[in-house]
Amino acid sequence: MQIPRSEFSEKRNTSDFVAAENAGALMDRAAPLIDRAVGVEWYRQHGTDIDHAALTLCLLRRARAGETGGPQGGDDAVRVALAEARPEAVLWLASRAISYMDETGYPEAVRPWFPEA
Repeated sequence: MQIPRSEFSEKRNTSDFVAAENAGALMDRAAPLIDRAVGVEWYRQHGTDIDHAALTLCLLRRARAGETGGPQGGDDAVRVALAEARPEAVLWLASRAISYMDETGYPEAVRPWFPEA
């Protein structure tokens, strides 16, 4: 799925960007939140530890992308946070992400690229 680029998406000066402070705080909280979310159910109750962990990773991605001036910096930060979490917690979070993607139409959005699927 192609996301349209903003007219403001060109490189910008990030030397005084508040995102650096936010990214640091989010990075400190991410792995413990991911670890705490293992086994948390997401179908019967919303706003649980698994949702908090996913939200924190999304906010970390945005903050680090803002700090570095591009999405790759955000993606790298999320990978670092995931590497700091326990493997079983990362698997639990991945299953939550796939569940969400499935339920919000991701398969239909990418199906045209994979007609054999």
